[in-house]
Amino acid sequence: MHLFPLFADLSGRRVLIVGGGAVAERKAALLIGAGAQVEIVASQVTKLFDQWIVVGKVRRGAAAFDDGLLDGCWLAIAATDDRELNARVAAAAGTRRVLVNVVDEPSLCTFQVPSIVDRSPLMIAVSTGGAAPMLARLARERIETLFDHSWGVLAALLERARARIRARYANLPARRRFYETLLRGPVMRLAAAQRVDDAGAALDAELAGSAAPGADARVSSSHPHPLPEQGSVTLVGAGPGDPGLITLNALRALNEADVILHDRLVSPEVLDLARRDAERIDVGKIVGKHHTPQAQINELMLDEARRGKRVVRVKGGDAFIFGRGGEEIEYLREHGIRYSIVPGITAAIACAAYAGIPLTHRDHAQSVRFATAHRRRSETEDGVLTAAGETLAIYMGVAEAPPLRDRLLADGWPADTPFAIVENGTRPEQRIVLGTLADLVERVRTHDVHAPALLIVGAVAALAAQNHWFAAPPVDR
Repeated sequence: MHLFPLFADLSGRRVLIVGGGAVAERKAALLIGAGAQVEIVASQVTKLFDQWIVVGKVRRGAAAFDDGLLDGCWLAIAATDDRELNARVAAAAGTRRVLVNVVDEPSLCTFQVPSIVDRSPLMIAVSTGGAAPMLARLARERIETLFDHSWGVLAALLERARARIRARYANLPARRRFYETLLRGPVMRLAAAQRVDDAGAALDAELAGSAAPGADARVSSSHPHPLPEQGSVTLVGAGPGDPGLITLNALRALNEADVILHDRLVSPEVLDLARRDAERIDVGKIVGKHHTPQAQINELMLDEARRGKRVVRVKGGDAFIFGRGGEEIEYLREHGIRYSIVPGITAAIACAAYAGIPLTHRDHAQSVRFATAHRRRSETEDGVLTAAGETLAIYMGVAEAPPLRDRLLADGWPADTPFAIVENGTRPEQRIVLGTLADLVERVRTHDVHAPALLIVGAVAALAAQNHWFAAPPVDR
């Protein structure tokens, strides 16, 4: 082993980055996340660096490098396209015993920036010492599939309980068995469900040797294109937010991407799973505020693919359920661009499951219909949502609550039909609002419900009151 692995506390400590381009930007992002005082030395910087400088995340230093700028630094990074300058930074850092990383020059480095799996406070780092960065990235990809974000919740709980655990289990073998038990018991299951308070109570109960409230909670839980010689597009459904709901194929696609075009509803946690050096372009649209028209999104996909890029078009939920995925692949096919599709878990299925609502049930609903409150103007008003003995899962319906309620009542749905609104479904901030059609509009206003939110109408919606298991319990008044 030629490298000594360690984790450095850089909080409040000065780090110098020589270079202001995209590579320096990626290094700076990691250092900012670690709380370092980042200083940039460059004559020109990217727009993102300008934004960081304005808000104080980064300090703009000298335009040109001078050896004395390293005085007082803990780390240095040389990230310019001038090999001679990078070598001079490395030599000056060595003289001052400042650890230095020179991008793409392993022989000049005294430390390496590893591939990172972030489950804070649990951090997993992978390095090949600069010998094969691609191998480190592939190893990280595998590790991402093994450790979901509940490990971070569990690590934080154990950190707070560390002193009590050591006091209770002074014997090391006994302490080790205790930790092994936690990974297979209710604490881990509750952490995975983002029920942090209940997980903490279960941990306290484990330490006290008794059962905790909620400890018996039950928690549920087309191959992407190969590396192409020419550009292609992979359409990826990212699910409604919980990064644990993306498929392994989606994860592989994200880790192969050169360019990622993502919607507003794709969660930051999902994007964090992607290849670190992939270009990210936010093409999200907010209701009433079209940031990027669909025609422009189509052109972006086409332009990047024609440049030989592996483009990943990431959509919240599933691209083929009210996601315009069909329109996009038609455009790609018409222009001769290769594409592949990775389906995602659509909001209706995921939000209903995370609210404990079975969309079909032998006693309550024999069918389910997916509908949207936003339709093309040419569509007729008649017969779109009329049905008996079924569940309606209505996308984008919160903003249209008054006319939607009136239509349902006019179509014969009883005023006492239960509904459930699942806001921010599958995310830690998930909220469930229950009621009946008669008070739908009042509940939306009273609880200030906003998109993303799914509306479920039908007898099964009432089951959320007893079946809920994830995040906060439902509100019904």
